[in-house]
Amino acid sequence: MENYYDFCQDSYLKEYQSNYEKLGASFPGGKIPSSKLNEIEAESQKAAMKNTFMAATNIYANVSPAEIWKAIHIAHMYRKTNIKDLNLISTIVSADQSWKKSSGHAFEETVKEFSNIALAGTNIKVILQKDLTSLLKAKTLANENRDYDWLKAKVKSSVFDLFVLVSENDKQYCFGCIQAKTSVRDRVTRDREPSIDAMASFFWSVIFVLDDEFLKLPKFIDMVNGGTQEFQENGWHGMYALSENKYDERIYGIGIDFERFKKHAQKAAKLWLTQRQWFDNTWIAE
Repeated sequence: MENYYDFCQDSYLKEYQSNYEKLGASFPGGKIPSSKLNEIEAESQKAAMKNTFMAATNIYANVSPAEIWKAIHIAHMYRKTNIKDLNLISTIVSADQSWKKSSGHAFEETVKEFSNIALAGTNIKVILQKDLTSLLKAKTLANENRDYDWLKAKVKSSVFDLFVLVSENDKQYCFGCIQAKTSVRDRVTRDREPSIDAMASFFWSVIFVLDDEFLKLPKFIDMVNGGTQEFQENGWHGMYALSENKYDERIYGIGIDFERFKKHAQKAAKLWLTQRQWFDNTWIAE
């Protein structure tokens, strides 16, 4: 009997082709319109992944489902790239996974650097999660105990990438939480819930995004701004897209000029220090 790796290769390709032909047959003459090609491919890929995974886990019960999923990933890459050397594909997949992990952390640090360049000369600064952890352990923040408990829980769950500090009268407070994502389409719902929790706890909560393509879909704009039946409340105080595109309400295209973020941070810090009880999710910078 063939091994699970070969099975996944064969099954994925056959399932993909079968589903592609079946979906294509619904069009006159079996000719898929160019406007539908991406949609048909995506549906065929999804069906091939699902069907192959279900079959492989049933046949190869002694193989870890995670290993089977990796084999299907390789099969998918083979179909997309037409590279015959499966060892090379495996290396490419590994490199891509490494890129995703490292690039995410690199973007977080980039947001921190750009933010602090803009905030130079103010009483506000942005720090990494690991830096906040050190401050919490040293108990050097002037926040109340309930804030300490909340912040420690958020650091432990890693739901925020950066935090915002403000200094006043020789005391330092953490008043803001930042999520920094190169792409948020797949995780936006998971990112939104912690942000709503932050705003309910009277913290400033914002998100930076590098790739704003997902904002072409109204659903994702609604997730940020709220005001719809599905998303009644806003997900963040504000979203900053590193692009020159123009948005409204709580979404701001800022390119690499963080001056707008600076102005918003100053407004947020002032309100947080003076009237924190009013700093709920309804607050908007402009």
